[in-house]
Amino acid sequence: MAGLNKDIPRPNEIKLHQKSRELEVSFDDGSNFRLSFEFLRVYSPSAEVRGHGPGQETLQTGKRNVDITSLAPVGNYAVQPTFSDGHNSGIYSWDLLFKLGQNRQALWADYLARLETANASRDIDSTTLPPKSGSGCGTH
Repeated sequence: MAGLNKDIPRPNEIKLHQKSRELEVSFDDGSNFRLSFEFLRVYSPSAEVRGHGPGQETLQTGKRNVDITSLAPVGNYAVQPTFSDGHNSGIYSWDLLFKLGQNRQALWADYLARLETANASRDIDSTTLPPKSGSGCGTH
């Protein structure tokens, strides 16, 4: 298939674990990875997340509790999840899923470091919350 490395194993089973919020992928070489929905969301291959070139990436914040609401096959080479925050433009090829699984720990550590540097959160950012009702401007 075009765009796939023939040396990368192919999945023989993909399971969504809604309770633990993980996608489990078993490959034909015996590898098995459990990737959190949050991890998959923040490392989406979409242009919305990755941009159109180096340095154009957008740090994803507030994704701790994101769910995958559906998972659609894309030909015989990928899956396309729909996340509970509405994001659905990332297509995860078998190669990408394998590489994410192999590099999960280093990628996750990098993500957490980037969040810290940006003073951002895995939880909903306070800057996106509406103002509390009843808070006045100090005049009556």
